[in-house]
Amino acid sequence: MTAGTFTFVVNGEGRTVQALPFASLADTLRERLGLTGTKVGCEAGDCGACTVLLDGEQVCACLVPTAQAEGRAVTTIEGSSALVERLRDAFLAHGAAQCGICTPGMIMAAADALARDPQAGRAAVEDALGGVLCRCTGYAKIVEAVMDVARGANALVPAAPVPGGAVGARIARVDGRPKVDGTDRFGADHQPPDALWLRLVRSPHASARFAIGDLAPVLARHPGLARILTAGDVPGANSFGVFPDTKDQPVLADGVVRMRGDPVAALIGSRDAVEGVPDADLPVAYEVLPALSGLAAALAGGAPAVHAGIPDNVLTRGNLERGDVAEGHARAASTASGAFRTSFVEHAYIEPEAGFARRVGDRIEVTACTQAPVMDQEEVARVLGLPMEAVRIVPTACGGGFGGKLDVSVQPILAVGAWVTGRPVRVVYSRTESMVSSTKRHPASIRARMSADAGGRFTAFEMDADFNTGAYASWGPTVANRVPVHATGPYKVPHVRNRTRAVHTNDPTAGAFRGFGVPQAAIAGEALVDDLAAALGIDRWTIRRRNALGRGDETPSGQVLRASAGLPECLDAVREDFFALVAQAEAANARGPRVKRGVGIACMWYGCGNTSLPNPSRMRIALSAEGGLTFFNGAVDIGQGSTTVLLQIAADALGLPPDRFRSVVGDTDMTLDAGKTSASRQTFVSGNAARLAGEDLRRRVLALANAGPDARLSLDGARLRIEDGPASRVVDLASLAPDDTGAVLAGEGRYDPPTTALDAKGQGVPYATYGFAAQVAEVEVDTVLGTVKVRRVVAAHDVGRAVNPTLVEGQIHGGIAQGLGLALMEEYVPGRTENLHDYLIPTVGDMPEIAVKLIEDREPEGPFGAKGVGEPALVATAPAILGAIRHATGVRVTRVPVLPHRLHEALQTRVAAE
Repeated sequence: MTAGTFTFVVNGEGRTVQALPFASLADTLRERLGLTGTKVGCEAGDCGACTVLLDGEQVCACLVPTAQAEGRAVTTIEGSSALVERLRDAFLAHGAAQCGICTPGMIMAAADALARDPQAGRAAVEDALGGVLCRCTGYAKIVEAVMDVARGANALVPAAPVPGGAVGARIARVDGRPKVDGTDRFGADHQPPDALWLRLVRSPHASARFAIGDLAPVLARHPGLARILTAGDVPGANSFGVFPDTKDQPVLADGVVRMRGDPVAALIGSRDAVEGVPDADLPVAYEVLPALSGLAAALAGGAPAVHAGIPDNVLTRGNLERGDVAEGHARAASTASGAFRTSFVEHAYIEPEAGFARRVGDRIEVTACTQAPVMDQEEVARVLGLPMEAVRIVPTACGGGFGGKLDVSVQPILAVGAWVTGRPVRVVYSRTESMVSSTKRHPASIRARMSADAGGRFTAFEMDADFNTGAYASWGPTVANRVPVHATGPYKVPHVRNRTRAVHTNDPTAGAFRGFGVPQAAIAGEALVDDLAAALGIDRWTIRRRNALGRGDETPSGQVLRASAGLPECLDAVREDFFALVAQAEAANARGPRVKRGVGIACMWYGCGNTSLPNPSRMRIALSAEGGLTFFNGAVDIGQGSTTVLLQIAADALGLPPDRFRSVVGDTDMTLDAGKTSASRQTFVSGNAARLAGEDLRRRVLALANAGPDARLSLDGARLRIEDGPASRVVDLASLAPDDTGAVLAGEGRYDPPTTALDAKGQGVPYATYGFAAQVAEVEVDTVLGTVKVRRVVAAHDVGRAVNPTLVEGQIHGGIAQGLGLALMEEYVPGRTENLHDYLIPTVGDMPEIAVKLIEDREPEGPFGAKGVGEPALVATAPAILGAIRHATGVRVTRVPVLPHRLHEALQTRVAAE
């Protein structure tokens, strides 16, 4: 098909463009007109990220052929109107943009709704937003922002705080304006004009040997192809992985594939060429082998080894032992046990993996979405056989990660492509490719047993848990080692034995996903707590409060919690809500309705940072001769708000307001290693490094005037004023000699949490601090259809100190949304749910009313008392929902997600047994 010429009005301006008639309007706007504010998350009308207005009505631009826009008016996020500007300000003020990839679509959908009805009610607003998916926010702050505009309120973007007043302030996200304007640049938004395109050819088989024949005829038949890369084209090591001894995943498979979607070749050339070559045109011959799917198959006697050297397919084991569990069970008044199963869960970030690489002399530069730029740098250097300093990673805005963008994805193959061709090379994964190739939450098979004495005091807990880590190791060792520490839940238990295994299969690779296995373990543990409460005649809140870990208590790993253990306060905060909702539910159910109400409660704890491993972060703040203040921050922000939170901490430590700073984030040529954005570590670990950098620079500044620690600083261009009575002076920065970076004054900070290695029985100090939470969930269950609607969640979280309460609330909202999905709807099935139509994540209509209660039991080791909340926000949600289903129906759920047909079957089984 040949391109045509089309003319339409874009944001009030007539535009003429050459495009294929059936090319999507989204593609034409982005690739032909450079309007990258319209995002593409699925290319199938499922996510709504590409929402624009066509003649004033919202449409998914990925579903509209370019020819259909001929002569019509198209409004994108780059356009401006009084209504759109008010929405932008409201989103910024409410913290409604987290990663920002869905924000343009949300604003355009909201603009459509409010143009139709300027005073639209909540139901109309939610209906208008229902076609746009968000994976970060839990939708609450988005709806609040739109409702403010509908009510006619003028959003007041918080003013910059005074010096020393940033921590604790609800300042607007410092990177928020580009997100609401649509100018933030994600992986697919970088378009080098001379870049070649890359497409990976992936195995359709989960286990096979293969051979590739002569590729010259393919290149001849497709003149737009520049290269076809295979394993032999990788200049260095053709493998990558998280840990030094588990680099088992190939850049391009070399004769063997271990999972469906393993890449066997890479096509590089013009976009039309690489997209136009069918996989069947490549001379790849497969010898299909038996595939191990599921834990039982991989652990069966005689099962083939997925990897040579691991004959039993057990990648790693975790263990924790304390006391004598047999004795603990023997002296109990009641014992509960159960077997629990969880499924693969997809990260479903709205931004598929994308980026580009280019060769610059003897160096390589990779610009891509990532959660771990220095790890990317290490892996690219390994794959190319280059020293680390020859590799530069430039993180783009990251459209959600949740652990799924910790592992490298596009980075190594982009680097190889650019290195061997000498041209910039670009890749954008499709939604299906992203879902096929990316890591998942580990499916788990858990067997657990728990005992308590007659007074409800826990006496023993034991768990055996197997985690399906899939074809490659990824973060399997982390899951196997973190879960034993956390499996008992945040409770005092004297006798514990927890064992885990990470098991290789030919299933998709499972990796990091918001909680590293702890959410799966919490489902089992909290169910047993409910069992014991029922058996002993103790209500579910009281048994948790009676056993809650607090200050001075010892954890199962032998660690004494010296401070910041706020679970008792969290439980106290939700007590009134829990008992009131229980009473209301039981009164409603007494009338015998078809739709039953139920209330559940669950607690959680989560260690901030890596488990018993070095976990350092380094930060730098520099002051130039012109008075420019730059925060060099290596911690990438994937939507959680670290760019803002770390700046607030740094600003207060230095004593200047945050609006005086410029931030450089993540670029490995310019920033120090701040570690990975994972494990709820950035606020605590990098926050401490930012504090130390600010304090270091402050000491250097005060020394210029021999001023005391309480001196006040101000900056006016190159004039730095230090006010401290007789020691006050003004420093002309231009008179100071710059260092080799151009800074006349600079401060650095490094922080590594104080932990110890765990011994063979899992005893030691695995984390410097823990987040704690108690959550209550209220549900409605249709006992005929088996459907569940979550009506309300009350979430009390001990965050140490809320550096930015708006962003903390947003993290909790988003975690609750993902926990709801884990409990009720999300199940990744290879080959069946590889899009956002068949794989369901919560929409705005699925979300309950959420009440967040912030408990600030300050952590002395944390920056200004703070600790992390990113992963804790999710862990307690699913167990609370499952407890609520049980309260409503009497059905004890042991498998998630609780899909309607599963709950219907369980309800029927219960009725038949009565």
